[in-house]
Amino acid sequence: MDTKLPPPSSDNHVRLLQPTVIFPFLFVSFIWGATWLVIRDQLGEVPASWSVTYRFAVATIGMFILAIMMRLPLKVSGKVMLLSFFIGSLQFFANFNFVYRAEYYITSGLVAVCFALLMIPNAIMATIWLNEKINRYFIIGSAIACIGVALLFLQEYRASGLPAATILLGVGLAFMGVISASIANILQALERAKSVPLITLLAWSMLWGTVLDALFALSLYGLPSFESRPTYFGGIVYLAIIGSVATFPLYFGLVRKIGAARAAYTSVFVPIVAMILSTIFEGYQWSLLAGSGALLACIGLVIAMQARSPKR
Repeated sequence: MDTKLPPPSSDNHVRLLQPTVIFPFLFVSFIWGATWLVIRDQLGEVPASWSVTYRFAVATIGMFILAIMMRLPLKVSGKVMLLSFFIGSLQFFANFNFVYRAEYYITSGLVAVCFALLMIPNAIMATIWLNEKINRYFIIGSAIACIGVALLFLQEYRASGLPAATILLGVGLAFMGVISASIANILQALERAKSVPLITLLAWSMLWGTVLDALFALSLYGLPSFESRPTYFGGIVYLAIIGSVATFPLYFGLVRKIGAARAAYTSVFVPIVAMILSTIFEGYQWSLLAGSGALLACIGLVIAMQARSPKR
């Protein structure tokens, strides 16, 4: 498996605020900002692992249908299939099982804020394995954004009223999800992964992830169970089609276009979107901490995205 990309060309750049970048960036941020509320509603009678399985079973079907409609080749080499297995294992199995379990212990807001730090492992691993260079704009912007994220975390911690041990367990699970997602981000940007259409790679990765999800759920909880609530079924469909099929191609496309570090800034914007939606639908009350954190995160985002990013 290839572990490094050749150095990016210095004469072909893409501006991060151009429409082909900022529109997918905002779309992914908005959709994933809404998924946290939906995931919380999925945590009821059905074990989390079965809910994850249902989500990606539907998403896998949707992704293969999308590939067929786009007339993309589905046949891949053995090495690409192995790579898709690793991506599926990390992104669509480990990551989401950690995320769903984290929401058993801490609020969806806290989990979303934990994922806002995805930019850090992405930046580190992209520098090591993808030869991505971190410039001063990204460093300054990330430092400001991290302060904002810290304020958001403090606000959510105070508002949760949960015991420290419970919060530590939930945060630990969330960060395991962050690391799993980050490694998957890097793997799909390798040259071997780029040798096949992104939709094809995602379809096979989701299939492998779904198989592992089902085996894991079966081993822990036995035969599948399902809730009859319309909102549960609707949540599965939303998370699968809108929250997965419509967004992962855009997000992984951003990773390939602007780099893993900057693409991960969608996760910085996600908790802010979640808080805005919570204000609209749940009567969330903003505090000075929350407002200051959101403002700093946005300022950091703008600074980090002022730089020109190599287009590979």
